[in-house]
Amino acid sequence: MLIRIKNAQASGKANVEIPYSGVKLELAKIFERENFVGMIEEKGKKAARKIIISLRYEEGQPAIENIIRKSKPSRRIYIGKKEIQTTRQGFGRLIISTSKGLMSGSEAKKAGLGGELICEIY
Repeated sequence: MLIRIKNAQASGKANVEIPYSGVKLELAKIFERENFVGMIEEKGKKAARKIIISLRYEEGQPAIENIIRKSKPSRRIYIGKKEIQTTRQGFGRLIISTSKGLMSGSEAKKAGLGGELICEIY
């Protein structure tokens, strides 16, 4: 999902279509809440469900400069609530999988939760 978004923005596309899963939808909602992407909509039924994400551009430049996947199946990275820091002088966001679901780094810090570091977006 992350690479699809990154590649679509690099090629200047208006939308990107991603196969549906609950985790991907929650991740897309966080990107929308943090103003990295535009609208998100679900399309299709049951097995053919898709998530359509409209991408944002500011003065011709992509709103997402880079997405870096931090935790991988071969190497899981966990951080505690005290280890959550701002990224890119506050312009970037960490996405963390907590016991209460996916959250941005600032939301997890306010809630006093740590968890698995999924990705960094800026």
